[in-house]
Amino acid sequence: MATLYKVLGQSAPSATTATTLYTVPALTDTIVSTINVANIGANQDTIRIAIRPAGDTLANQHYIAYGVPLASGAVLTFTIGATLDTTDVVTVYSTTGTSSFSAFGSEIS
Repeated sequence: MATLYKVLGQSAPSATTATTLYTVPALTDTIVSTINVANIGANQDTIRIAIRPAGDTLANQHYIAYGVPLASGAVLTFTIGATLDTTDVVTVYSTTGTSSFSAFGSEIS
């Protein structure tokens, strides 16, 4: 099995829009080691992060962060070590559309 360490995904979602940050490719397992969120806007933002097994429809049980306030110019780092299987999806959300999300980890195939 080969392990590839990489930037798994980056997104600056539109305001109030649940957006896919990363989907695990076919025949691959993934470890999401870290998710960084940076508010690049002039005002506070509120963010959400969810992990949807097998691409399930987004529901309350999928959130690993919900309603987290993020001041202007602030950065949050979530070190989670989440283990994901093929077709699992990391979804992100920004109330104001001013936060950028980056996921880092490894794909194992």
